[in-house]
Amino acid sequence: MNIDLNLYHIFHTVAKFGSITKAAEELYVSQPAVTQGIKTLENLIGATLFIRTKKGVTLTEEAKVLYNYIDEGITYIKNGETKFQELMNLQDGTLKIGASTTITQHILLPYLEKFTNQFPNINVSITNHLTTDLIKLLRNGTVDLLILNLPTLEHLDLQIIPFTEVQDIFAVGKKLKRLSEKEQQLKNLSKEDFIFQKNPSNTRTYLNNFLLKEKIIILPKYDVVSFNLVKDMTKIGMGIGYLTKEFILNEINNKELYIIKTKPTIPPRQIGLVTLKKNIPSFASRSFINLILENNKKAH
Repeated sequence: MNIDLNLYHIFHTVAKFGSITKAAEELYVSQPAVTQGIKTLENLIGATLFIRTKKGVTLTEEAKVLYNYIDEGITYIKNGETKFQELMNLQDGTLKIGASTTITQHILLPYLEKFTNQFPNINVSITNHLTTDLIKLLRNGTVDLLILNLPTLEHLDLQIIPFTEVQDIFAVGKKLKRLSEKEQQLKNLSKEDFIFQKNPSNTRTYLNNFLLKEKIIILPKYDVVSFNLVKDMTKIGMGIGYLTKEFILNEINNKELYIIKTKPTIPPRQIGLVTLKKNIPSFASRSFINLILENNKKAH
């Protein structure tokens, strides 16, 4: 049976109050409208639902069974409405973010601190992986959004919003400080020992494309898996590290690392928010994205 749910609502209200008059007041409709609703439902079901008495109406034995199911259904609906309001008001919910370990540490955490202070009841999950793996996780719904080094390979199904800029540089530790004391032609440094992140990280891909464009060949002595390892190996003098300036400011200020001014200069690159175009972000995801974009706008 395809019965209008409003008829069940009328039935539930009449049964609850045991009175057509009180039900009409509760529903803000006329008594004849309530009576007609009950008659329509009884005709559709093919059975009498109420016994009329001097004091009002009571349910038939069979209608009591129906009432219990309808009552449970209405309770579920009300609970659903309450839960939806909690999600909408960010009193509950989850936020699942994908990013590299480096991006998490240096870009994500300050925004996450603000978000969790503002919305303490949101459960946050962070997944760290390579960009290609993170995009797969975004597509299969494991994460809601990504924060990535850009550019990434263009995908028609992705919504990419750049929100901040970083500057990659070459740096050395104290042992090789002499290389930072004057501007260097990058091609003249090719015989030095270099420390790069392994392919296929976005950072390494960006460097590879830059070197290819400038027709410079640099074969690193050390290929390592993480940004932090590149930084630490550079600090102890194992070679020239390819690093991101904004992520090593403490080491620069503490004179543990020194920037080499190179010619040509590496162009700045962007950090971006990535979501699926076809998906409508959850309330938590949307609020987090807005927080990042608004804070970035104020910073500029």
